[in-house]
Amino acid sequence: MFYAGIDAGSNTIKTVILGDNGIVSYHVVKTGSGGEEQASRCLKEACAKAHIGREEIACIYGTGCGREYLSFPQGRKSEIICHGAGVHWILPDVRTIIDIGGQDSKGILLNERGEVENFNMNDKCAAGTGRFLETMATALQVPLEELGECALRAPEAVRVSSTCTVFAETEVVSHIARGKKRDEILLGVCQSIVDRIAAMVRGIGIKSPVAMTGGVAKNQAVVKLMGDRLGLPLFLPPEPQITGALGAALIARQESLTREKPLPALNG
Repeated sequence: MFYAGIDAGSNTIKTVILGDNGIVSYHVVKTGSGGEEQASRCLKEACAKAHIGREEIACIYGTGCGREYLSFPQGRKSEIICHGAGVHWILPDVRTIIDIGGQDSKGILLNERGEVENFNMNDKCAAGTGRFLETMATALQVPLEELGECALRAPEAVRVSSTCTVFAETEVVSHIARGKKRDEILLGVCQSIVDRIAAMVRGIGIKSPVAMTGGVAKNQAVVKLMGDRLGLPLFLPPEPQITGALGAALIARQESLTREKPLPALNG
């Protein structure tokens, strides 16, 4: 049987289809302006990759900040729980998760069963999120996917001290005007986000091993700087963006197998 998890994030929507032997397929799309429509499209594409019809999926669970706006899943779960379940399935020894998404960042502490013991979350300010990096990449005219590689080429960082995205952008523009090198500014930008998130994660009591997830986990500079700051190696899932959707699919399968009758779709 097949089960699906949909992680409706602020920047991207991720779908994972799970079969009896593990992940069958996954797909990622931009959230855009139509969350429900894009989520349906994402599910359709994941089904096409798996060579199955949507009707063959026994149960769908939603997660992420946009989960409440999806009407077709049969269940919804917190992204904290889903990230814990997804990472535990891939990396069962991990005890701390650092997840940096488009508009929030999370530190999650797990027990040996993958259950959440404690967590901390920044969803009030963009300065510790992927949105911060997007804004800085635009200001410095660097493709977002190249930001980390460029930052690692810098011999030293130009400090970006502002903790507000708007003020930090002004500070970056000022550095450019004073002739500071682009790569050194980028390294300072990455260091700024690491400083903010490391402080948040320390608040839950870090236990090793530590994994990093979310789209920002694809930024080589942030991963390296975070490891250096914590004094610990960071483990990355093969595809760090889909752990929340994977966790939702795993929980959908677990809960489906323990109930007698299938659930109808939610009505929103």
